[in-house]
Amino acid sequence: MCRNIKTLFNFEPPATEEEVHASALQFVRKLSGFNKPSQANEAAFDRAVAEVSDAARRLLASLHTTAPARDREVEAEKAKERSRLRFG
Repeated sequence: MCRNIKTLFNFEPPATEEEVHASALQFVRKLSGFNKPSQANEAAFDRAVAEVSDAARRLLASLHTTAPARDREVEAEKAKERSRLRFG
């Protein structure tokens, strides 16, 4: 899995539209191998990003959990600590 795609479910506050779009963009970039598509592929690339964004929003809206929502700042600090331990 691409390391730049972040978990978006069960956070407080919920994932923003920008976060969902950024995740979809990273996913499509990974699948296609394009960071920026050529003009010939741009329409298909943009359509794929829109469709993945829509699917991601539907998925996030349909998921349920009894676990308490995670705090973004706490999770970000945990990730920084893991990075410090891993890379020094």
